[in-house]
Amino acid sequence: EVQLQASGGGLVQAGGSLRLSCAVSGITFDDYAMSWIRQAPGKEREVVSCLSKSDGSIYYADSVKGRFTISSDSAKNTVYLQMDSLKPEDTAVYYCAVRARGYGGGYYVRPNDYDYWGQGTQVTVSS
Repeated sequence: EVQLQASGGGLVQAGGSLRLSCAVSGITFDDYAMSWIRQAPGKEREVVSCLSKSDGSIYYADSVKGRFTISSDSAKNTVYLQMDSLKPEDTAVYYCAVRARGYGGGYYVRPNDYDYWGQGTQVTVSS
């Protein structure tokens, strides 16, 4: 059974930083994409960043480019999201997600493309 355990959310002032972690376990696919997807109140889900396990392709939404950094530790099967220069509009529940079935490389930018999801962690940025 594939499980994703996200952690690291919290309350931070605008301009501050947080690092999210997502531990992936039980996955048997050789290759997959790992992403962070967020959903703010009243808004649609948005793929914030995506990392391909095999080819290292990385995607960032325009709204976070230059401020967020995705990375992974293969030994720990963990993906991270370093979030700097946080803004109040970054407030959302952040989910880690994996696309594995039928994965053909690269990154996926539609939330509906993801097979497995973690439980979400709240990030709140105060002004």
